[in-house]
Amino acid sequence: MASNIYLVHQRISRLGQRMSAFQINLSPLKEPLGFIKILQWVASIFAFATCGGFTGKTEILVQCSKDSENKTVTAAFGYPFRLNQASFQVPPKVNMCDIKWSDYVLIGDYSSSAEFYVTFAVFVFLYCIAALLLYVGYMNLYRDSRKLPMIDFVITIIATFLWLVSTSAWAKALTDIKIATGHNIIQELEPCHKPSAVTCYFDSVTSMGSLNVSVIFGFLNMILWGGNAWFVYKETSLHSPSNTSTAHGQGGIPPPAGM
Repeated sequence: MASNIYLVHQRISRLGQRMSAFQINLSPLKEPLGFIKILQWVASIFAFATCGGFTGKTEILVQCSKDSENKTVTAAFGYPFRLNQASFQVPPKVNMCDIKWSDYVLIGDYSSSAEFYVTFAVFVFLYCIAALLLYVGYMNLYRDSRKLPMIDFVITIIATFLWLVSTSAWAKALTDIKIATGHNIIQELEPCHKPSAVTCYFDSVTSMGSLNVSVIFGFLNMILWGGNAWFVYKETSLHSPSNTSTAHGQGGIPPPAGM
């Protein structure tokens, strides 16, 4: 029991000594392992910024039966795209066909897909920062360890899969958002179907180019993480078990001398 405690204490002491030996070395950033991590960091920023920062509105023109002038009704929406909470609004102190437009909202709640995509992108952003600090400051510790490269490899594989899942879900949600805020509004809006009450025309909707870009960056991130898996794999003991075993075998029982 005492010997086990001593071994654990010795390992913790050695780890503490290695962690305290922080030395900035930018050479790993010139290698694919570090350079691609920078690209992943930048791509993750674009992914969550283009989606999480979006705000827009959709407008319809309304003509009352007693008035020949078209008036605008607006519904504002944005991240996290809970469209069922985006009510229609009219200018202050304007009676729009004796209808309380604020009682009517857009259709659909796409917050789960949007929040999953943005939250995952933020976590990736933070992980890239931690990984870059490890590469730049503790590359010797990283390459002398069995566990760190393996953990990095497993996270890389999981991240690649989650980029595929989150981006696909967000791309599908974006398609539905475009439908829900487009011409289909007229078909779903109840006041527009009242006989001889009002006549509705679809006017415009905010361009969703930045949201299209977010989907592109999602799949770009998936490609970057999938491609980087090979370079992370090369650092693990799975790729070169003999070299790693030799490095970790120092202090063990020496091989028997030849006869």
